[in-house]
Amino acid sequence: MLAVVGTLAVFGGIVAVTQISSAQDRRTTTRAASASCVPASPGATAPDGQGSTTRTWQNGRWVRNHWGDGQMSPAECQQTNAGGAGAGTPTVACPDVRGRLPQVPDRARAEVDRTLALLESQIADANRRLAAEGRNGGEFINNAILRPLADKRTAALNRIATAIGRVAQRPQGLDQLAQCAVTDTPQNGGQNGGNNNGGQNGGNNNGGQNGGNNNGGQNGGNNGGGNNNGGGQNNGGGNGLNVLAKDCSGSQLQAHDGFQNGNRCVSTAFGEVGAAANNPSLLITQFPNQVRRNQPFTLRVTTKNLVRDRFLAAGQGGYYLESSLLNGQGLVRGHFHTACRMLGSTRQPPNPQDVPAFFVATEDGRGGNQPDDVLIQIPGLAQSGVAQCAVWAGDGSHRIPMMERANQTPAIDVVRIRVN
Repeated sequence: MLAVVGTLAVFGGIVAVTQISSAQDRRTTTRAASASCVPASPGATAPDGQGSTTRTWQNGRWVRNHWGDGQMSPAECQQTNAGGAGAGTPTVACPDVRGRLPQVPDRARAEVDRTLALLESQIADANRRLAAEGRNGGEFINNAILRPLADKRTAALNRIATAIGRVAQRPQGLDQLAQCAVTDTPQNGGQNGGNNNGGQNGGNNNGGQNGGNNNGGQNGGNNGGGNNNGGGQNNGGGNGLNVLAKDCSGSQLQAHDGFQNGNRCVSTAFGEVGAAANNPSLLITQFPNQVRRNQPFTLRVTTKNLVRDRFLAAGQGGYYLESSLLNGQGLVRGHFHTACRMLGSTRQPPNPQDVPAFFVATEDGRGGNQPDDVLIQIPGLAQSGVAQCAVWAGDGSHRIPMMERANQTPAIDVVRIRVN
């Protein structure tokens, strides 16, 4: 099926806030019937306990919460391993629309938001039909699902262009975002192969890194063979600083494979670093000083110079896998993380290996060079004491984005909240 639809290599990010919670790498794959189903780690399950994904409509956009970063609940894992609906289920991946829009005038905002929600529901409808009838083959998928979806998207995209065009300059080229494709691995296939529209990462990650990743091969091809180790990035020099290593060619450690394991050597190139004025920044701009045990509360996070449209699920092998990327305006493409952990002492640093009480990674296709707010809903903390809640920016593969200068403060903020 993928061979038939593979030529439709037009992918993109889902226009939604996606919160992915990760506490532990379980190395689960949708194809491995023998994968182990283990209890979810703290902070990895949805607040209502109903599953690994929840979806709500907030402030004119869909919010998707993926609690587990690839870590399913035991019931979902058992269903998948038994060959249930989750096993290898293909999904529709469409180009990001919100990220391609100009600044939307206030007078057009309501209609644009309604139409963006319609685009999201169209994808959901296509996914439901794909799950029910996808076994009918590639020709059926093209004729009965992808082409009708493209027609619906074309109409919706024209509606967006018309709404903006009534009060400002009509955006051009939105119709190019109508075509969608199918992938059977939603995180690595849709996002990794898609948000860059088959360009820089479409070949490198899908053909090499990710193609070999789940079979044990990220560094066996692209990185170890010469892309990153072929002569050095600074023309073979170390600026006279007696550099000890610039790649993994001399390391005795096992090659990193995109999963969350230590004692590995990562050969993935650092990637693109922006100018100082364009480097990401963020701040926790609203938080409670004190909450009760198990009381839900909200953090308001304001980001700047961070385009929140890129996330490779660490639980599916997307950790440290992709180089850092900038968009056309020189801004980092990525997401941000939020975590809360209980401090046993305010005089000694906490154990770094302890699992936090709460963790999510958030992407929503928004963000730019102006301050932009995101609300993080925390379902409550069960333990009394002092909670340390932190937010920090991440590139597509979870690294804190690079800064132009060494004396810049990275995009990170921390608050302490009393829980009693």
